[in-house]
Amino acid sequence: MVRELRLVVTATDYEEALAFYRDVLGLPQRAAFSSPGGRVTILEAGRATLEIADPPHAAYIDDVEVGERVAGHVRVAFQVDDVTVATGDLVDGGATLIAEPTRTPWNSLNSRLSAPAGLQLTLFEELGE
Repeated sequence: MVRELRLVVTATDYEEALAFYRDVLGLPQRAAFSSPGGRVTILEAGRATLEIADPPHAAYIDDVEVGERVAGHVRVAFQVDDVTVATGDLVDGGATLIAEPTRTPWNSLNSRLSAPAGLQLTLFEELGE
């Protein structure tokens, strides 16, 4: 039985990525370890899911959120309480805005950003019924 999903990202600029995801996005630090010449920090990201999409559906999501196909084969999505505020905070903290918050057909407000460590992020806010 799987107990945790852990996404492991190798960041060329470790300090920049750590500061962005821990300090700007606000992911709490669970642990940090070092090896000879290396470091790793484990950040809590709430509940995890693994979303598998086929290429047509991935293209559809990009079209809804951005207007064109822009993501690679991996995109990280974070649910936030206020996507507009969080998007602004991440841009101020070093992310590049790809698409402003957009209401989706599945009734969420989603924005898209390019973030440190080469990750493309979707921030989403569930709007309810």
